[in-house]
Amino acid sequence: MAETTYQVDDHFAGKDPSVRVLYDSLLKMLCSFGPIIEEARKTSIHLVHVSALAGVETRKDFILLNIKADHKIASPRVVRLEQVSPHRFHNRVRLTSPFDLDAELEGWLREAYLISE
Repeated sequence: MAETTYQVDDHFAGKDPSVRVLYDSLLKMLCSFGPIIEEARKTSIHLVHVSALAGVETRKDFILLNIKADHKIASPRVVRLEQVSPHRFHNRVRLTSPFDLDAELEGWLREAYLISE
């Protein structure tokens, strides 16, 4: 059986156009740190430097962003926290507008970028 391939654009079909704008702004922020590879999967888009540093799940009018970290991010913005190994945490943040792409989020993403080397 042939493996199904997914495209980044597939994740935006049927979504509010603002979701794509938000994603593109997020990607621009990440690319300011250095090279980023987008890996479209069935249910998410993995954002990769050397290894995955974040995952994007698109919803009708928002994004769920899973940020890889070596610690728990102590913030009310984190809507779900999962410890995946002794020193790896996935911190899920809901992004609803460009205002969510602030200096705090940029700091978390920069840390994720550095630990994904």
